[in-house]
Amino acid sequence: MMPVLGALILQAAYGAVDLLVVGRFGTTAGLSAVSTGSQVLNLVTFVVTQFAMGITVLIARYIGEKDTKQIGPLIGGATVVFAIISAVLFVVMITLAHPISVLMQAPEEAVGATSVYVRICGGGIFFIVAYNVLAAIFRGLGDSQSPLIFVAIACVVNIAGDLTLVAGLHMDAAGAAIATVFAQAVSVVFALVMLVRKQLPFTITKKDFCINENCKRAMKVGLPLALQECLTQGSFLALCAFINRLGLTASSGYGVACKIVSFAMLVPSALMQSMASFVSQNVGAGNEKRAKKAMFTGIGIGLAIGCIVFVFVLFKGDLLTGIFTKDTAVVQRGYEYLKGFAPETIVTAILFSMIGYFNGHDRTVWVMMQGLMQTLLVRLPLAYYMSIQPDASLTMIGLAAPVATVFGIILNVVYYWIHYGRKKKAVE
Repeated sequence: MMPVLGALILQAAYGAVDLLVVGRFGTTAGLSAVSTGSQVLNLVTFVVTQFAMGITVLIARYIGEKDTKQIGPLIGGATVVFAIISAVLFVVMITLAHPISVLMQAPEEAVGATSVYVRICGGGIFFIVAYNVLAAIFRGLGDSQSPLIFVAIACVVNIAGDLTLVAGLHMDAAGAAIATVFAQAVSVVFALVMLVRKQLPFTITKKDFCINENCKRAMKVGLPLALQECLTQGSFLALCAFINRLGLTASSGYGVACKIVSFAMLVPSALMQSMASFVSQNVGAGNEKRAKKAMFTGIGIGLAIGCIVFVFVLFKGDLLTGIFTKDTAVVQRGYEYLKGFAPETIVTAILFSMIGYFNGHDRTVWVMMQGLMQTLLVRLPLAYYMSIQPDASLTMIGLAAPVATVFGIILNVVYYWIHYGRKKKAVE
């Protein structure tokens, strides 16, 4: 878990640097642009990451079953699929950058900068997708050290790029976007070099680069996760649009708060990602008891750390948001959102550990269904209702996340016990 956590920390820092440097050396409009534009990029990135989870789970399963000859066709087919996805995203983000910015209800002062940010990231989308696919392959192989290395390299490159382009050349949001794309490109090159040099338990031939049965199986696992993540991130986009209507300060404050949130969610995310691979390997090896123990251990670790994070976010949130900007109004608006979001740092440990367990069992359709119910029945309706109140409070809007998560936990507990009971009866 620790290497996965380390990689996630660096990835979160990677995203936070853009906002930090623009907040310190750019304009409030640029800060809002990075805030809104990064939400769009997060949608793409997280959906691709979840789609690629199918690769991670199947590679781990094949290794557990000692059927490594299937891995080459799996990776070859996945490469073709994600190349097509990249091409589609490239066209959409380049041509529709301005309509996307308007749809996100970016403040009038920030629409132009937001469009530029989205367009530049769209131009480098091939690197962004490739990085996440390569990371999925490494995790499936049980190698979580290598992704840590190349994301660290990307983080250093991004920091240097931000300082040069934003602080030095005053390119504002555009400079942050260029630095992001360039850093991802560098990380992809390093990842490919490490993969080629790695002693792999499989071979890839030219004939593997086609849409084959192994690829279809990975898509079957990953697609429900991708759809669920798409809706989840779509709900965050909708939330961003709700808050953007409240003005430039609220938009910037929410963007800053989201970076704090990304750090607060690191441990649960690491547990979920590492658990999916661990559980899948043990299921493949026929060791279900060990898989269940991993889930409960993950919940315990997540709760312990979540309580500590909760205290910091709830009582020191203004100090945390103040790291990213000198604007006191933006700091207070960001802290306002964090007060409502704070309980999420505790309850999400339970939810994410259970999701990782179900992902490892190929129960991705259920993961998608419970995500849909959380989003459509709780998170979006509650956030929207709070945003249209006369004196709309970011605290009450932020509270929609933990309320939805508690609802998700209830759904997953019920599903777990039903599933466990059926398996127990089948054994008897």
